[in-house]
Amino acid sequence: MRALVLLVALLALTACAAPPMDPERAAQYCEERARAAQGPTGSVTLGVNSNSGSSVGAAIGVSGDFLAGRDPLAVYEDCVRSRTGQGPIRPPRLR
Repeated sequence: MRALVLLVALLALTACAAPPMDPERAAQYCEERARAAQGPTGSVTLGVNSNSGSSVGAAIGVSGDFLAGRDPLAVYEDCVRSRTGQGPIRPPRLR
């Protein structure tokens, strides 16, 4: 009886799994992850207007893959495989 309940639960979880992603969409998403693995990202904004005067902003981002020291190409390939179930359809376009 326990085996039957376990089998039904396993089948239910399998049915809930997300379908594979379109290879082109996966490549675009995974390129962003690979770029983030290359190093910290950031931006700076400066603005001035007549109502509130000047404004300044900054943002810095660091990915877990970068902190772990993972190779960006390996991040890309692993990401595509996990999203599509197959290897990359093209090499990553990294900056």
